[in-house]
Amino acid sequence: QVQLVESGGGLVQAGGSLRLSCAASAASGRKFSSYVMGWFRQAPGTGREFVGYINWSGSSTYYADSVKGRFTISRDNAKNTVYLQMHSLKPEDTALYYCAAGNRPVSNRGGYLYWGQGTQVTVSS
Repeated sequence: QVQLVESGGGLVQAGGSLRLSCAASAASGRKFSSYVMGWFRQAPGTGREFVGYINWSGSSTYYADSVKGRFTISRDNAKNTVYLQMHSLKPEDTALYYCAAGNRPVSNRGGYLYWGQGTQVTVSS
């Protein structure tokens, strides 16, 4: 099992930037680098939406069309941390952002085993 804690959310004006972090602690002894890490978001009244994922080594990423070119996912396996760098933020990016850990690089939420509690991002117009 792994525990995930997101941080870095906040209020930002449209066009601004934020960097979210997700720190992982593995109770089972399984290495952080053995997990694919995903980011999802959920706005009020909507379902949890895929944002992107990064593979085990960080050599490959994949993004939803809605964030492609604006968001970047990276990871530091030595620090057991994954990041979501967000630029050119829009009001429609307002949501609770979650990181998740899974075994395979997939975009469906069902493919992820462990979830954080989320961090709120609010983009004002």
